[in-house]
Amino acid sequence: MSGNKSIAKNTLFLYIRMLFNMGVSLYSSRVILHTLGVQDFGVYNLVGGVVVMFTFLNAPMTSATQRFINVEKASGFADRVNKIFNISLSVHVIISILILLLAETAGLWFLNYKLNIPPDRMSAANFVFQLSILTTVIDVMRVPFNAMIIAYERMSFYAFLGIFETVAKLVAIYLLVVFPGVDKLLLYSVLWMLINLITNIIYLFYCKKNFKEETSFKRYKDPAKLKELLSFSGWMLFGQLAVMGATQGLNMILNIFNGVVVNAALGIATQVNVAMYSFVSNFQVAFNPQIIQSYALKEYDRNKKLILATSKYSFFLMAILSAPVLFYTKSILTLWLGDGQPAYVDSFVQVIALCSFIDALAGPFWVSAQAIGSVKEYNITLTCINLLTLPLAYVLLKMGYSPVYVFAGKLAISIVLQLFRYYFINKYVKFDKKEFAGYLLRVIGIFSLLILLMVFGNKGNSSFLEMFIGAIIIELVLSAVILIIGLESSERILIKDFLNKKLKRS
Repeated sequence: MSGNKSIAKNTLFLYIRMLFNMGVSLYSSRVILHTLGVQDFGVYNLVGGVVVMFTFLNAPMTSATQRFINVEKASGFADRVNKIFNISLSVHVIISILILLLAETAGLWFLNYKLNIPPDRMSAANFVFQLSILTTVIDVMRVPFNAMIIAYERMSFYAFLGIFETVAKLVAIYLLVVFPGVDKLLLYSVLWMLINLITNIIYLFYCKKNFKEETSFKRYKDPAKLKELLSFSGWMLFGQLAVMGATQGLNMILNIFNGVVVNAALGIATQVNVAMYSFVSNFQVAFNPQIIQSYALKEYDRNKKLILATSKYSFFLMAILSAPVLFYTKSILTLWLGDGQPAYVDSFVQVIALCSFIDALAGPFWVSAQAIGSVKEYNITLTCINLLTLPLAYVLLKMGYSPVYVFAGKLAISIVLQLFRYYFINKYVKFDKKEFAGYLLRVIGIFSLLILLMVFGNKGNSSFLEMFIGAIIIELVLSAVILIIGLESSERILIKDFLNKKLKRS
């Protein structure tokens, strides 16, 4: 199958998965919030964040494993893929042990003595913490198997397993509602851990059945390859520390100054943006193996086109999805959650969405940096810039500013980070100046339009019919603007030819 056809097929499977998951996620979030209550919902998000904080060792190895398996897969030799798989599996076992030790020492101390959790929920928080650790360790061990599925582009299985996991969570939510007389927070954490365990077992059996040679367990003594893998992931650790600081670190600082109610607001806002961004991330997952493998095969012209095209289309996709949400934020949240919304949730949704636009642009450049392999300068610089989010947040909250200003500062830092990504990747792939300038101007134009849409958006509560009609108008206007301003003439011709073929067939 050609690269472009493979991308199209994989994107289709991922979108089926994402559409189903998003619909269920939006429904389940409302049920969980009302079943647990604002306080317990905030506790769960906060405690889970503490455990995630200790996964900083795993994330760089995840990217390294995916990158090296993609590169070796391009070589066509199964034994080379198997070597990377087994080396990375051994490293992930060690990472699991380290996460367990850190969480059970520093994590427990931080949970019990530093976080602002109501005293009557402290025992429940500790129970949730232990299950979150177990869930995290299971997830760490899955990484090499997940990397195999992505590298070999088995997106149909990836999609179907995601749907299975979502259905299982629906069943769990039903049990959460119908079981009276139990601590809902404890039951919620147990059910989520069991679903995670079952899903990971299915991953294991699928890979052992379909990639027998590549995933056979062997002991390799290859210090050079291990050093290369660890060196790559070691420099990426700097970038992951910045990501951890910009997400979970902010969660902790907000809790210290404002309590668990703000954590609940942030949890809801994050879920809304994850639902929207899942379209983009699934779109990019289909492209990522091709970006890495085209560079490994020295197909540099195709590689450059893939980077810019994926970045631009991801941004436009995010814009189309989020435009109605930016305009009708308050009305959508009221329709979804009712009147019992935590403070700041509508503002959090809007500002975090703007940050997600930058993330949409950044994804292909991040994958390109992995393909190049020269990640030392990239991650050191990104870490130094990204960690500025923490002192900035502390100073703003200490001075009495609203938590919303914290995320406005995060948005400014995200823009600076993206400018550096452009500079860094261009040193290696040498984008055509005219082509890159056109890409940049198109993105800035659409981004400015979205900010205006947010600023002048509807501030009251609209009916469902008003929102439905308004959303259609917004989408039609924005799609027309993207078609006229956002796309190049060659891209418009391709769309026109595609539509003409479809009309002739019908």
